Amino acid sequence: MNKLSQETLQFIQSHRNDDIRQLALKIKRNSNIDSEEAIIQIAGWQIAKKKIPSWASNNDILYPKHLSMEQCSSEVTAIYKSKLLKGNTFVDLTAGLGVDCYFISRNFNHADYVERNPDLCSTAKHNFNILGADNIYIHNNDGIEYLKNMRPVDCIFLDPARRNEHGGKTVAITDCEPDITQIEELLVEKGKTVMVKLSPMLDIHSALTELKYIDSLHIISVNNECKELILVLTKDSFSGINSYDNIKINCEQIVNSQPSQHLEFTFSEEKIADTKYSEKVGNYLYEPGAAILKAGAFKLLSSRYEVEKLHINSHLYTSNELKDFPGRRFKVVETSTFNKKELKTFIKGLENANITIRNFPSTVAELRKKLKLKEGGDFYIFATTLNNGEKVLIKCKSIKSLNP
Repeated sequence: MNKLSQETLQFIQSHRNDDIRQLALKIKRNSNIDSEEAIIQIAGWQIAKKKIPSWASNNDILYPKHLSMEQCSSEVTAIYKSKLLKGNTFVDLTAGLGVDCYFISRNFNHADYVERNPDLCSTAKHNFNILGADNIYIHNNDGIEYLKNMRPVDCIFLDPARRNEHGGKTVAITDCEPDITQIEELLVEKGKTVMVKLSPMLDIHSALTELKYIDSLHIISVNNECKELILVLTKDSFSGINSYDNIKINCEQIVNSQPSQHLEFTFSEEKIADTKYSEKVGNYLYEPGAAILKAGAFKLLSSRYEVEKLHINSHLYTSNELKDFPGRRFKVVETSTFNKKELKTFIKGLENANITIRNFPSTVAELRKKLKLKEGGDFYIFATTLNNGEKVLIKCKSIKSLNP
């Protein structure tokens, strides 16, 4: 990347909160401002403001083109991963913008950033210098070639590219580049610990059956959206294909301005867990967070948190006493069947509500139209099925703490 002129830098600072599409149309083409690079930097900063806030707060950080910004990890997920790893030597084989590399490297004496795109290498070198990360060494190289020739290290990290040759998104491990199933043996030979970032859309059981050296699986959700699947591999964790019942599954649920919620379990625990079902809705309602829904720890929640499940397929839970449940917690205000008189009382005075469907034969849009309710407001309505098969609506208010 060429050094930006003072005029270009000033333009970026002055316009970084502008609408990027409108700015691209209006920007004046002149010799003093690199208009193309200015648009890239402004667009990058706008993404970083939400995704990598500590970098966005530094005016000297540079950003790559949109796709690399879209693919990079967020700061909160990178920090979570960094807490799992420490040692002397670390290598990121698919480093990209370098967000994961930077945050993880803070726990190591020596870190190697490996990236085959020379422009990304140049940007990373500049940013690491600005951030004072003088323990990171830049290598413009192919990750697999570097892996074959490098000395063993304490930790290897890689985030396989999840786009095919036509630019379309891929999900399966074998469709990503590199294909981890083909280099797994080499990875655990060269790294004491290997961390692999995978698509949040990937079927968990598929991941666990395709690799042989899995120590643990981490599912990270941010603001109730599943963001990353992380596999940790070690040579000592060899279990063979299709033998994953005792692999540790970690669900990390990160919510803005609130303590993160964590659940660790194994599928063997889930299989033997005793689930209690409720015939009616209690004083409190619970909805598992996105990471737990992804993991499928449905039976375990009932026994571990002393809550009752509404229906085997509803994935909603209830109790008469408030529990420290890993997900959204609600105080139940009122329940209703679809009896016309009962329903009229239920929605009386209500203009807005946040509607959620769980194991219910309707869409949110259809139910919103039927109830004549606008979106939003302080109330939440869950449409679901009870254990006796009865279809009900549950009106609630969200609980932010355990002392409502």
